[in-house]
Amino acid sequence: MNIKEKLLQTHLEIISDKIDAFQEMISQMALDAQNDAKSSAGDKHETGLSMMHLEQEKLSAKVAESIDIRAFLSKIDGSKSSDTIGLGSFVRINSIYLFISAALPKLVIDEMSILCISTDAPLAQALMGKKLNDVIVFNGSDFTINHLE
Repeated sequence: MNIKEKLLQTHLEIISDKIDAFQEMISQMALDAQNDAKSSAGDKHETGLSMMHLEQEKLSAKVAESIDIRAFLSKIDGSKSSDTIGLGSFVRINSIYLFISAALPKLVIDEMSILCISTDAPLAQALMGKKLNDVIVFNGSDFTINHLE
């Protein structure tokens, strides 16, 4: 398994775990609301239920966002290499490792600290279409593309 496949697999696992955790929280809130409805009445009860419903909506939005990210990542073929930087590229510029995918947490794989940036990130935009050994200037600094998968 190459580094891109490891990155994709790890991120898909992280996203799936997030989705499961959010869905569990939503289920637990629904259960709590049912139990609370059996034993409470009045304005305080209604306020509590409203607050719980708002929190469930926030969690549902996070689930939807995570599902979108998972679908986006699933479109990347980790086994493919390219001569130019684009979506799914694993790149080293100077001493920085980047994975052009989605804005996700930094990962350490095979003792490499890898930043995962979206294609919308300014640095990714500056790198798009570039090739191995090209030099870009970003925020006043020169970056050489030392590695590209």
